[in-house]
Amino acid sequence: MAIVDVTVIPIGTATPSVSDYVAQLQKILKRHEEQGTISFKLTPMSTLIEGELSDLFRVVQEIHEAPFDEGIQRVATNIRIDDRRDKKRKMEDKLASVESKM
Repeated sequence: MAIVDVTVIPIGTATPSVSDYVAQLQKILKRHEEQGTISFKLTPMSTLIEGELSDLFRVVQEIHEAPFDEGIQRVATNIRIDDRRDKKRKMEDKLASVESKM
């Protein structure tokens, strides 16, 4: 199980706000979550997505492509991957581990 921290940045939008694009990406992620492929969490600065690495790459590609479908001509996507293979852990487990030490 891996965790991806992803930020999709549409460049050249009509206004500085990108919340409409973020909402569109969250709908795509919700569909994948309902299919049982991933789980995800929106944060103020990015989205965390959890799942099998091969599934995550497919989902990240889909959300990267989405702004192009809306007419955006340039998209910058930042991705960080945490792929720990010695333990099956979820996002909540990582938080609980730190909180238990405070």
